[in-house]
Amino acid sequence: MPNILFYCILGILLVQYGIDMLLDYLNAKRFSHTVPQELNTIFDTEEYQKAQQYHWENYRFGVVKDSVSLAILLAFLILGGFGWIAGFAESMTPNPIVQALVFFGLLLLGNSWIALPFSYYQTFTIEEKFGFNKTTKRTFFTDILKSGLLTLVLGGGILALLIWFLQLAGTNFWWYAWGAFTILTLCINVFYTKIFVPLFNKQTPLESGSLKTSIERYVNTVGFDLKKIFVIDGSKRSTKANAYFSGMGRQKQVTLFDTLINDLSETEIVAVLAHEVGHYKRKHIVYTLLISILLTGLMLYILSLFITTPQLSLALGVQEPSYHAALLAFLLLYSPISTITGLLMNFLSRKFEFQADNFAKETFDATALISSLKKLSKNNLSNLTPHPAYVFVHYSHPPLLDRIQNLKA
Repeated sequence: MPNILFYCILGILLVQYGIDMLLDYLNAKRFSHTVPQELNTIFDTEEYQKAQQYHWENYRFGVVKDSVSLAILLAFLILGGFGWIAGFAESMTPNPIVQALVFFGLLLLGNSWIALPFSYYQTFTIEEKFGFNKTTKRTFFTDILKSGLLTLVLGGGILALLIWFLQLAGTNFWWYAWGAFTILTLCINVFYTKIFVPLFNKQTPLESGSLKTSIERYVNTVGFDLKKIFVIDGSKRSTKANAYFSGMGRQKQVTLFDTLINDLSETEIVAVLAHEVGHYKRKHIVYTLLISILLTGLMLYILSLFITTPQLSLALGVQEPSYHAALLAFLLLYSPISTITGLLMNFLSRKFEFQADNFAKETFDATALISSLKKLSKNNLSNLTPHPAYVFVHYSHPPLLDRIQNLKA
């Protein structure tokens, strides 16, 4: 007989799905709203209709994808699929670490097969239709393979370490796991561009010229030590543009997408860079990193209070309690807390974006940043009239109108 936690998991899944569908619906109703005066020069009539169509297609596609995913998960939960996979893993070996790797490995493999047709359709139908996709089928499947291998190595290693800590320290395992996670997070943050980016993209140093000179001139005026400026071949997958900082200390570098260089003027690129420098100068990277580490410690501590509770495994239909089944049940039950912390992180992130915009305004040029934001929004067919509730829940960046009004203030 399923225990109460089983019904809690069912309730959480259904409530989250209902909230997501409501937010998506409210947001979709605003696709056709009149564009505010400050933004009416971004799209002409034909381009705006194209942007609306793009958002409508993504909305309908998202409803189908999320509904199918939920239906499969509920069927798997109700019909005892988790119990069957746990039993299969236990029949292979008595080793808890190997059992956990087999259990989660099969779940991830199944999830990948379910997600594959949706991802393929998104890339080669919707993104292709609106001129965004530059990914070849070979690149698409190679990326999936590389991502799977990376998940196998990193995810499998973290999972194995977690189960080992559980066996070693019992309910005090969370201290060890938290320490290991902190070290791993710092290492990834510092060496991300050296280890992970080259697996998927080619990075080349920005060639000497007017743009590099302008960037170096700006960072010198604000006292920002930047020696590494790279260009990444983002155009091999999409026409959408981006730029980002990574690393810390002497390892920090700025990476510009080649699409960004092609789409924006030199002054606009420096304005975007000034915004990113603002994140560093205001220590947003450090704050976000510390908060992420603290939230992980909180989750691990709560996990330590319940990981040995047999009811967690029973909630998934697993008759023989195990660490891996309890861990999965905990993650499902913890999702409301994750949602709340996600809301707080998004709120903080939007605040940080305003601060970075202000830094660019004070140290470079607000007009150039506004112009770059408008161009990027146009090229990405961004939603210019998102619903406030959708923004509150999902947006890590403020809507374009809010950013422009802030920059003009």
